[in-house]
Amino acid sequence: MTVDIFGKIDISDVKTEGIKYAGSKLKIIPYILNLVSELDGIKNVLDGFSGTTRVSQALSQCGYNITSNDISVWSEVFATCYLKSTNTDAFYQEIIDYLNGLKGYDGWFTKHYGADEANAKKPFQRKNTQKLDIIRDEIDKLNLKWEDKCVLLTSLIYALDAVDSTLGHYVSYLAQWSPRSYNNLYLKLPKRFEQRGDNEVKRADIFDTISDNQYDFVYYDPPYGSNNEKMPPSRVRYASYYHIWKTIILNDKPVLFGKANRREDTRDEIAASVFEEFRKNEQGNFIAMEALNKLVSQTDSRYILLSYSSGGRATKNELMNIVSANGKLLKAMEIDYKKNVMGNMCWTNQWINSNDSHKEYLFLMEKTK
Repeated sequence: MTVDIFGKIDISDVKTEGIKYAGSKLKIIPYILNLVSELDGIKNVLDGFSGTTRVSQALSQCGYNITSNDISVWSEVFATCYLKSTNTDAFYQEIIDYLNGLKGYDGWFTKHYGADEANAKKPFQRKNTQKLDIIRDEIDKLNLKWEDKCVLLTSLIYALDAVDSTLGHYVSYLAQWSPRSYNNLYLKLPKRFEQRGDNEVKRADIFDTISDNQYDFVYYDPPYGSNNEKMPPSRVRYASYYHIWKTIILNDKPVLFGKANRREDTRDEIAASVFEEFRKNEQGNFIAMEALNKLVSQTDSRYILLSYSSGGRATKNELMNIVSANGKLLKAMEIDYKKNVMGNMCWTNQWINSNDSHKEYLFLMEKTK
């Protein structure tokens, strides 16, 4: 990790990859990296809700020991690809070239998620689900190690993400084919990087992950629940929004329901995580916020960085109460997505009561022992 004369890290060579994702932290990665670089003694880092793993990828490239945790199997696959795979690019490229050369056929994915050019309301054109069918079946036949299989599955998901006909999620599909859906599915080698730390990948409930584990720095970006009382468990139900990625990874041909052909285990009344729970308890407190307070309290780390997007179920006031109950606020940052500007913020009533859209907030706290 290069640091300039002003003590700022050089992040110009930090590159990350990921799917189109409602919770992507791509734009705030530079701020996260600079915050961590200003702290002393940081070696072991936990990315507690890693999603597409962009933050884990970036922190790993800076030389920290990363634990990347999420409950989603596709997050586990991405993290394993970037943080654990060790074979050469040439090894994977040879397999990718072979897979790209296969002739597609009508299989399970084509039946449920593909359609001809004359029709729409499916996530992919038939020619591309035909390739998906043959490639996914062939990956299983190759009898690869899990780390190597994750690299190929990551490549396959990125290839599909580049030719879909959606708004970036899979709970509904466009009435007309998107321009990118006419392109041919083509696998590319994920842009992996040299591992300089000792990394770990977990697919587990976050409370299980932090149990009996100690970290120097922890980054939390939970869903925070819905900001709409009429919505099901979360404003963004990640299990339903990205159900197709789980099916591709497991290749389990699950029972489906609805017009979008979602997995049976992604029904809206099912909250995959307590942090996606929109309801209040008998005391009138949001269940998701009480879970976050419990999580921060039980986390054994000197520093914790919380993300909050405007429009979420949590209020800034509630988050400040959680910080105050468990430690000391060191810095608050506001990133305006619309204006693409950032400013350091003091904790003021005016800021607490602001409701501007397109903003991301970062709260850096030091835990009280």
